[in-house]
Amino acid sequence: MTFSVKDLGRSPGSMRTIEEHVPAPKDFGVALIGVQEGSEMELDLRFESVHEGILVSGTANVEVTGECGRCLEPLRFDREVDLQELFFYSDSESLSVEEEEEQHRVENDSVDLEPVLRDAVVTSLPFQPVCREDCKGLCSECGAQLNDDPDHHHEVLDPRWSALAGLAGTAAENDAAPKSESDEREES
Repeated sequence: MTFSVKDLGRSPGSMRTIEEHVPAPKDFGVALIGVQEGSEMELDLRFESVHEGILVSGTANVEVTGECGRCLEPLRFDREVDLQELFFYSDSESLSVEEEEEQHRVENDSVDLEPVLRDAVVTSLPFQPVCREDCKGLCSECGAQLNDDPDHHHEVLDPRWSALAGLAGTAAENDAAPKSESDEREES
């Protein structure tokens, strides 16, 4: 996603703006949420020539898709991200070696906005996306949707008491069974 800046030259103060719709490249997101490859990104950018290079600032509007981190329902919303990045001229000597590795450069009279846009979009995405703030998620026992059935629960029996529960079950069965004549004589 490169843009030519040849028309700006090296004249500090010269600038131009663009409003453009471009397809999103791949890997604009994380595991649960992101911008689908090929979906439309609306860019509103300003390219300004400054002494050190080209300053790019503006906004990008993207449609984010993914799934809720709690209930796995599909998500879809629009996100506007701000960006501002200075692309240094290749012959700029104002940077140390460490800074030079971290900075973007004007190459062949153009700037590549893909890494800048990717960083801006990915860092603006929620770490744990949710469909709504009060999403209850899924039941950890059976996977049922807790938003649909808020009273959903399972009887959880402490494994240390499971043997006694078995005894209680057999005692209840014995009480419910019809009594024979010999049982009635023993009770008397």
